[in-house]
Amino acid sequence: MTNTATGATHSPASPAAPPNNSNPFNLRVIEEFRANAGRVGGQFAGTKLLLLTTRGARSGLPRTTPLVHLPDGERLIVFASNGGAPAAPGWFHNLTATPEAVVEVGGERYPVRARLVEDSAREAVWERQITADPAFAEFRRRALASGRDIPLVALERVG
Repeated sequence: MTNTATGATHSPASPAAPPNNSNPFNLRVIEEFRANAGRVGGQFAGTKLLLLTTRGARSGLPRTTPLVHLPDGERLIVFASNGGAPAAPGWFHNLTATPEAVVEVGGERYPVRARLVEDSAREAVWERQITADPAFAEFRRRALASGRDIPLVALERVG
């Protein structure tokens, strides 16, 4: 995630880009999130969600993904858990290629730069996230069982 090429996928002052996400479930979550200033019901009621728009590593197109996040001071932490699958999610590969992205939290939208959470802070971040959402303990267990350590990504506001 050290690539510092290209700027944000679109200006934070511009309207939100179309989701460009082929997952029907995610599309519904994105639509509900945007229609309700970041609030989503159902299984995500009360969950801290954000929308992350990355630039596709191969296509160059904007890709929007709803993600659970953990506030950490001025930054937001997201977990490349992919539900504990053996492979990291596509959004993580996109950030690895282009660490500049756009975040939507509540009704706010702004550019961010992604950085991996420092090794010295990983365990404390995991403890906080598992306390906030115990399902992440199972995601971590499954990923580790397949030989993958889940990357923790800090999204830092740009500008």
